[in-house]
Amino acid sequence: MQNRTRFRNFSWIALGLTLAVIVGGGFVRATGSGAGCGSHWPLCNGEVVPLAGNVKTLIEYSHRITSGVVMVLSVVQLVWSRRLFAPGHRVRRAAAFSLFFMMTEALVGAGLVLFEYVADNVSLARAVWMGAHLLNTFLLVAAMTITAHWAHRDEPLQTQGRTGPKALLALGYLGLLAVGITGAIAALGDTLFPATSLAEGLAHDFSPTAHFLVRLRVTHPLLALGTAAYLLVLAHFFAQRGKAMRRAAQVLQASVILQVAAGFVNLLLLAPVSMQMVHLVLADVLWIAFVLFGLTTLETAPSVGTTDAAVAKAAT
Repeated sequence: MQNRTRFRNFSWIALGLTLAVIVGGGFVRATGSGAGCGSHWPLCNGEVVPLAGNVKTLIEYSHRITSGVVMVLSVVQLVWSRRLFAPGHRVRRAAAFSLFFMMTEALVGAGLVLFEYVADNVSLARAVWMGAHLLNTFLLVAAMTITAHWAHRDEPLQTQGRTGPKALLALGYLGLLAVGITGAIAALGDTLFPATSLAEGLAHDFSPTAHFLVRLRVTHPLLALGTAAYLLVLAHFFAQRGKAMRRAAQVLQASVILQVAAGFVNLLLLAPVSMQMVHLVLADVLWIAFVLFGLTTLETAPSVGTTDAAVAKAAT
């Protein structure tokens, strides 16, 4: 049990460090430092250790170094899980997915550099790659969260006859993914086409002559508000299942409220780099909260007098 506790703690620490690296990647994009190492990868400006360069080179190179560190942690986590848990154990599978998505995360980042979808590139292809990058990031964070959660939880997932709750959870996951992808594209638009005032920004959002990255920005807050309302209602109705479920629901609700508030502040302040980083951190925290909410839902049997069908009907 002590070894499992150590593995659990290591897994949560690895997740925390990965979140720091993700925020570092957002800082690279927000500061236009993606071309700091030129179009070279894994080398930086053709060198293993760049001896000359500017601040943008330092920012990009630091991000690559820290990305390598969390990659090593994922390898350690997988090897440790295979030594600690029996063959076929779900923690082994979760750790394997964590390493897989860590590797694809690195490949997507490499693609952005090698295809020069960085700095001032305003192409549709860059927007697509940014969306794919966000999708992979969320899948990586989900896998690492599941690994850490299952490391100290033995409750089986109760999936038989749970069509209603699974459908409701799936809709929540899809909503958060859509919000995250549009958020990544909106952040790219804010970086490449900054507005000098809120009125100017809104005018550009609805201008038929504005760049598509600017016109797409309006979809993010609309999706975010709709998804936030859905998650708040969903958490309210599932909270009646017991103490563990109520705690998971409360964490989810708090995360939703904080993220919506940060989104409004980010909008009013015209998306400064500092608020973009806060918004990104809270987006990952909200995603983790919903992943844990979903796991708790499928690990918790309906309370007396409450059926899955009743909860699903009430939430819809």
